[in-house]
Amino acid sequence: MTRIENLCIEKGLRMTEQRRVIARVLSDALDHPDAEELYRRAAAIDPHISIATVYRTVKLFEDAGILERHDFRDGRSRYEEISESHHDHLIDIQSGKVVEFRNEEIEALQRRVAEELGFELVDHRLELYGVPKAGTGRSVGSKNGSGSKA
Repeated sequence: MTRIENLCIEKGLRMTEQRRVIARVLSDALDHPDAEELYRRAAAIDPHISIATVYRTVKLFEDAGILERHDFRDGRSRYEEISESHHDHLIDIQSGKVVEFRNEEIEALQRRVAEELGFELVDHRLELYGVPKAGTGRSVGSKNGSGSKA
């Protein structure tokens, strides 16, 4: 059983076979798929799954605190399992690749800014948008639409 399936059961969600398939597809995802991509992957496993079922299921999982929805300015809601460890995202606006990263200097700066403004930081989300530098020839580890992962 996948981690997402276990979380669903722990949270008391009724697990139909179609929800199990969608949970498995999400658990296996090496990217941040949107509902259309989830549907394509799930329907390849169970052709009886409808796009409406996918939309209802991701909403259910999101409401239960199992999935996190992102809008990376591409007009599509994209999903990832809620992580136990915080990370931020760098989005390549040309390819749509999403690079997950953690930087302690940025984390400390955010806490300091909140404190200077009289706040205790309780949560945050950082999304950076960019394009690869010309001539770097770098292959950056990412979670993207093609299924590669850092």
